[in-house]
Amino acid sequence: MPERSPQEQLVKYLADAHSIEEQALTQLRAAPDIAGDERLAWIFREHLAETERHERLVRERLEAHDADPSRVKDLAGKAGGFGMVIFARGQPDTPGKLAAHAFSYEHMELAAYALLERAAKVAGDEETARVAREIAEEEQAMADRLEAAFDAAVEASLRDLNPDDLGEQLNKYLVDAHAIEQQAIQVLEAGPKLVEDDELARLFREHLEETRGHERRVAERLEQRGAKPSKTQDVLLRLGGLNIGAFFGAQGDTTPKLAGFAFAFEHLEIAAYELLKRVAKRAGDERTVALADAILAEERAAAQSIASTWDRLMSQEMAEKTSPRAS
Repeated sequence: MPERSPQEQLVKYLADAHSIEEQALTQLRAAPDIAGDERLAWIFREHLAETERHERLVRERLEAHDADPSRVKDLAGKAGGFGMVIFARGQPDTPGKLAAHAFSYEHMELAAYALLERAAKVAGDEETARVAREIAEEEQAMADRLEAAFDAAVEASLRDLNPDDLGEQLNKYLVDAHAIEQQAIQVLEAGPKLVEDDELARLFREHLEETRGHERRVAERLEQRGAKPSKTQDVLLRLGGLNIGAFFGAQGDTTPKLAGFAFAFEHLEIAAYELLKRVAKRAGDERTVALADAILAEERAAAQSIASTWDRLMSQEMAEKTSPRAS
């Protein structure tokens, strides 16, 4: 791959961040109307104003480098935002699905700005590094607000449910968790072959074994409850995992981007198990509560381990893909 100057590589990361904000704006403009809970709706409305400012700040940093946002990336981001809204709207537990996916997306943004800050430091652009830190702090605060609202999301999702149907609803959350683990397996099987970092590959392999254990334990819990995984749902998410692998395999900076995506995906799983735990508590199923708690600990540890690689990965990426010539 042709070498870029550090400034050119930085512009690439800024364009990525701008497309992520475009997707976030699409989601946040629709989210309050489908949140199903006023507290959730307020959280989304408040972050919409922040996100509009984030988009402007990133665009200004692109302009400072005599660059423009990528129309192709921005259109893809907007399309992804519409897709997430349509998915959440079509679920019987829209508030829970919306909160879970938003929580994961905030961590996608956190990863993007962590990588951007590191790229900016290598390029000697302290103002972009400062903007990236500032935005990351607000993304973290939004993620914290969403996590604090998981109880409200579950309450809104189950509000109109007959108490006698709570056990069946719990089975559906277990089915969702099983499908997510199927997708995680696909991503983690592909990961070590795609990344150019031995430590990250090792982390993926180790967490793959944990994830296979998670999938098995969730399937066993479904069986104990007289239910079983959804073959259709599992196949769809496994295919999604394969598509993710193909997408990242085609990227010029696969290793740091896949590390960022994996970090966000871990938080999708974290949200799924946090919601599952709350539904299980309402259903009086302490064995499922214990299962969710045990898996949550491993998902959170995996996310922290992945994030710990970012400094090294970006140092390697900028050293390998850039040359010292001026932009």
